[in-house]
Amino acid sequence: MEHIKCLIIGSGPAGFTAAIYAARANLSPVLYEGIEPGGQLTTTTEIENFPGYPEGVAGTAMMADLRRQAERFGTAVRSGIISEVATDAYPFKVSVDGEQTIEAESIIIATGASAKYLGLESEQRFKGMGVSACATCDGFFYRKQDVAVVGGGDTACEEATYLASLCRKVYLIVRKPFLRASKAMQERVFATPNIEVLFEHNTVEVLGDADGVTGVRVRNGEGAERDIAISGFFLAIGHHPNTELFAGKLDMDDNGYIRTAPDTSKTSVEGIFAAGDVRDPHYRQAIVAAGSGCIAALDCERFLASKK
Repeated sequence: MEHIKCLIIGSGPAGFTAAIYAARANLSPVLYEGIEPGGQLTTTTEIENFPGYPEGVAGTAMMADLRRQAERFGTAVRSGIISEVATDAYPFKVSVDGEQTIEAESIIIATGASAKYLGLESEQRFKGMGVSACATCDGFFYRKQDVAVVGGGDTACEEATYLASLCRKVYLIVRKPFLRASKAMQERVFATPNIEVLFEHNTVEVLGDADGVTGVRVRNGEGAERDIAISGFFLAIGHHPNTELFAGKLDMDDNGYIRTAPDTSKTSVEGIFAAGDVRDPHYRQAIVAAGSGCIAALDCERFLASKK
């Protein structure tokens, strides 16, 4: 059975940053890419807010850079999915693709969180071409244009008000006849003149052409449909942390985000650490994920040193 000192699960900014730090600390990290190599950033066309890229960078290119940097210091990057982790005995027994079992002295979980989508075929077709799940990441590209935000909670209202500061017009498409957001957030939305709230409306289809999104077809509570001209369509109906693998094994909040000890990456099981969106329901930014990957590697290094 293969014995690994530091196992990293996930290949987004958190996973690769953890790998860079772990490799430079001679922890010989092994990183499994998982179901989506490169993480959520590979679905983003252009990244302009990550330091060090003054001209901006494609998400796939940035993840390729991070991978090369991790490999340069000796990280073993492997394709494959971690299918089972036994946390009740140490070292941890880990199953890869349901076929191979390896042993790990420490684990860094960096499996990220996935945005929830409506499930429309057209939504998937225009992903990265006008359809986005992150206003902070992509809003800048829609300055002085008309956009739509789907959702009725705090996140949707926050994204709508943020976009309203950049865009000409923001349509907030809300399924219910009311907003679920906090009172303060609702007041902010209603006080913003270029936000139009469409209560009791559902998205039927995202419209577009070869260049990207051109509009959205919505249906009201009475069944009447209409098309609205927009160039950006933002989902704000929540995120789902990719933590099913650790359900019932690690302490999590009600939404499945892994709880860590204050100001650390330490989970409820000694020797297992969490980094990135898997433990962060608030910020969901690449730079924040990268920073937490660094923290996880440093915590991991100290843990392994204490075992000697």
